[in-house]
Amino acid sequence: MTKPKLIYFDSPTSRGEECRLALHVAGVDFEDVRIKRSDWPTLKPTTPFGGVPVLEIPGRPPLAQSNAILVFIGREHGIHPKDAFEAARHEAMMAHVEDLRGTVAPTIRIADEAEKKKVREGLVASYLPTWADRAEKQIGDGPFFAGPKINVVDIKLYMAARWFAGGKVDYIPADIFSPFPKLQRLHDAVRDDERIKAWYAKS
Repeated sequence: MTKPKLIYFDSPTSRGEECRLALHVAGVDFEDVRIKRSDWPTLKPTTPFGGVPVLEIPGRPPLAQSNAILVFIGREHGIHPKDAFEAARHEAMMAHVEDLRGTVAPTIRIADEAEKKKVREGLVASYLPTWADRAEKQIGDGPFFAGPKINVVDIKLYMAARWFAGGKVDYIPADIFSPFPKLQRLHDAVRDDERIKAWYAKS
């Protein structure tokens, strides 16, 4: 292996996609390994923690957990703060995104449609606006989380907002975050970054 390898499902969503975007924004030439769901049971025991994404760096053991991967990429390539406190502030927001995923993702597995509707409408009524309000209060004057420069935290926040903005999460409105202008501005700034646009143009 002569270049980094990122392993994730063949899906442009969630944790794997944010790591792909971070590598691309950083200008890293990497191998984008997209695994099939049918291959996952065989691959799972070989990963550090039984999950993906996994980043493989030549001469290093595999690195797992999306936030750890993002922070590593960010530190190596200047898209994560050098100041320890500011870095921790960014990492706290990244953990906030994981809290969101940990709350919403289990609803995907609800088989009964009426129950899924009830649970997700409950999230729309309380959890999601509260989550967004807390994120909004941490975002600065923009357009990104900490000012004019994109960092890995921005890519992670973008993926969280994009999840709903596409209107494909049943019973959760596509404009759920529209009352939060800073979060919306950040989403749009990442979406409109030329490197992000280039990634999706070739996908």
